[in-house]
Amino acid sequence: MTGLVFRFATVSGQRIDWRLVRNCSVTPTQLGWMYLSLCVVSLGIATGFWMLGTHLVMPFAWLEILAVGIAFAMYGRHAADGERISLQGSRLVVELETAGRLERAEFDRSRVRVEPKTGDHSLITLSAQGRSVEVGRYMRPELRPALASEIRMALRAA
Repeated sequence: MTGLVFRFATVSGQRIDWRLVRNCSVTPTQLGWMYLSLCVVSLGIATGFWMLGTHLVMPFAWLEILAVGIAFAMYGRHAADGERISLQGSRLVVELETAGRLERAEFDRSRVRVEPKTGDHSLITLSAQGRSVEVGRYMRPELRPALASEIRMALRAA
């Protein structure tokens, strides 16, 4: 693999890895602290109004906290989604993680077909031996042809 230059991959020895992950703006810890502060502020305001005699504010505050908590939980569940493509020796291994569920496919390097052709902005399909996997969900569409070309180049290199 000497002499090959990769834009999206990391190379360590004879192994090439592509890691494509979701671009998340906050970490799970930051999300937890943000939710906690939102709960404190919302319940504090609701408690103030409740003490002034506006008793219907409290149920709506709890409903708000519940709705935001569900939305944050859904966000957190998909925060670690990603794709990993590894080429080592004669094997190409593709791992797709979605909402904590891992899907893995292994291909013989010499039989892998990489689509789309250059210029197409659809997902990249890796197929061989009757199986296919789509990758590139977490990459900008205009960069997918470059990634497909890079994977093809790595598969051809011996």
